[in-house]
Amino acid sequence: MKMEKAIIAKNITKKYKLYNGSKERILDLITPRSYGEDFYALNNVSFEAEKGDVIGFIGINGSGKSTLSNIVAGIIPETSGSVELNGQASLIAVASGLKGDLTGRDNIELKCLMLGLNKKEINELEPEIIEFAELGNFIDQPVKSYSSGMKSRLGFSISVNIDPDILIIDEALSVGDKSFSEKSFNKMNDFKEDGKTMIFVSHSLNQMKQFCNKVLWLEYGKVKDFGLVEEVIPKYEEFLMQWKSMSKKKRKRYRKNASKNNQQG
Repeated sequence: MKMEKAIIAKNITKKYKLYNGSKERILDLITPRSYGEDFYALNNVSFEAEKGDVIGFIGINGSGKSTLSNIVAGIIPETSGSVELNGQASLIAVASGLKGDLTGRDNIELKCLMLGLNKKEINELEPEIIEFAELGNFIDQPVKSYSSGMKSRLGFSISVNIDPDILIIDEALSVGDKSFSEKSFNKMNDFKEDGKTMIFVSHSLNQMKQFCNKVLWLEYGKVKDFGLVEEVIPKYEEFLMQWKSMSKKKRKRYRKNASKNNQQG
């Protein structure tokens, strides 16, 4: 039986320009000469997800995990390469897409409208979202008055209740209280049982082992490894032990060499 692809990411590259001050930035815009230094947040990253896969993105800070999850979710564009999605994707990140001046309730309506729901569908969904978020009277307060945990709860509640085909969860379970995290995990397990495709970005390897079937290991913008959890995570744990034992100077050198290799080609 041929598995159906949910995500096909081909040669994703995301390039930024790093400038030394605003003068360089302006000169780069108005003169033919190139100013600033090219920085590749992602360089030639490819992976595929079958329908029902739960893929963990791992890598030390600055490896491009959030950049890649944002590109897959359609929040930011890739510089080159392509992403094909079979279904609607929804990103859950702390405060992703929430407008600070609007109330929680207004944010629910806005986000649902942006996702193409009509007024009737929103009215039906809204009570479920509010109940799941457990924000009490804060639902009618501006989101800028929320703690990061409250923002995360609201964002999570909206995203899981609109029932997307592909769910992208970026560090959203690392904030907030234990009982909400457990409730969120149960909801994600329901999604998993329903055969939905998920991408899971987290520093918790225990959560990865518990939840994912595959892992994409990024290192400074490039794919270091991609495969089954039981194959990739032991290698990553070994690397982490070495990384933790390195001095600041050694880490800096390692980062410089890896980044240099990854900026080429």
